[in-house]
Amino acid sequence: MKELVETLARALVDNPDQVVVNEVEGEKSVILELKVADEDMGKVIGKQGRIAKAIRTLVRAAAAREGKRVVVEILQ
Repeated sequence: MKELVETLARALVDNPDQVVVNEVEGEKSVILELKVADEDMGKVIGKQGRIAKAIRTLVRAAAAREGKRVVVEILQ
């Protein structure tokens, strides 16, 4: 899942070398924290959060195939 989020984010931003994804294991779920450069934040979130919602949907679908629960958080 971490690689999926990283690949999607790198394709969207102008500074792909500043994309960082941290994986935090919880009891029942995995949290993926996505950090990008400040000037790329709007590209990852999109208008009215549409891009962020699409990323979360793709990751949720991929995680469901593996029987896991994954949450994607976009951090500044």
